[in-house]
Amino acid sequence: MFQRLVNFVTDVRTEMAKVSWPSKDQLKGQTLVVIFVSLFFAVFIFAIDHILSRVLDFIY
Repeated sequence: MFQRLVNFVTDVRTEMAKVSWPSKDQLKGQTLVVIFVSLFFAVFIFAIDHILSRVLDFIY
């Protein structure tokens, strides 16, 4: 049991060493893209919801 845990931790360390981590500038840029896309979709869904609720209020 203990040997399996040691093997797991060793394998994790080996795989983490192979990962190509983004630079600080890349991380900032990607974070801004995610924030702006999320905000865009939030505003878009809000607008569609608002329009549809007005249409349904008009119908009923």
